[in-house]
Amino acid sequence: MGSHILNWFIEPLQYGFLVQAIWVSAFVGLVCAVLSCYITLKGWSLMGDAISHAVVPGVVVAYALEIPFAIGAFLFGFGATVAIGYIKSNTRLKEDAVIGIVFTGFFAFGLVLVTKIPSNIDLFHILFGNVLGISPQDIIQTLIAGIITLVVILLRRKDLLLFCFDPNHAKAIGLNTQILYYTLLCVLALTIVAALQTAGIILVISMLVTPGSIGYLLSDRFDYMLVISVISSILSCVLGTYLSYHLDVSTGGSIVVLLTVFFIVAMIFAPKYGILVQRLRNPTQPGLNEEHNQI
Repeated sequence: MGSHILNWFIEPLQYGFLVQAIWVSAFVGLVCAVLSCYITLKGWSLMGDAISHAVVPGVVVAYALEIPFAIGAFLFGFGATVAIGYIKSNTRLKEDAVIGIVFTGFFAFGLVLVTKIPSNIDLFHILFGNVLGISPQDIIQTLIAGIITLVVILLRRKDLLLFCFDPNHAKAIGLNTQILYYTLLCVLALTIVAALQTAGIILVISMLVTPGSIGYLLSDRFDYMLVISVISSILSCVLGTYLSYHLDVSTGGSIVVLLTVFFIVAMIFAPKYGILVQRLRNPTQPGLNEEHNQI
């Protein structure tokens, strides 16, 4: 039994592209997990979804112009956030409506460009990632985007944490919340660029939201939340890559499925905020049917 488990882990390491996929996925998982904690506190899940969809036309244009895809993806992703801020400031629409309009518009524009601009772009790889076939050039772009993100967060970690937790207090003590707002948007766009090849546009939002959510359920302290988020994300990325090899399934899909399983376990068994603990603490809490009858 032990030999079989050992072989399960060793066998994929015989292939260079799988070893490469494992460490690239782990690096992307680290970057996403760190930012995920800030995104979770800020409540920017929809913003991450918007930027991830908005980068599609940027990727297509970048490949058409034969420039690094990261440049086009970042410019269009950040441009979408500027558009969201402008429309929200100059109309009576709420932020969720503006986000929905902008990201679907950018995404649809990207689909039009894919069908009209001759290129070797595979739409499936844009949507769902292709870490097993990632090129050396794409790896360099991923590393640069991820390292910049980590460095910016490290340098501004305390200010960003206060801005995410209580922007009014941050403004009251003299912090420039406008700069912090756009700093967070920039690193969010960079993180999506870094994760593009691993999870794709559709699944990257899970890598940006789920690790922080797991940490938030398991701890009240940000430091512990960060550690839990990083561990769960890297573990999902590594094991997800292994599973994609052994089961012959999508790598990005395997990673996100494992993240979701970890979240479900945390949601049910978290020692303080888990559903099971809450039920044990309030055994007389009326169920949905009882509450409905009382109403």
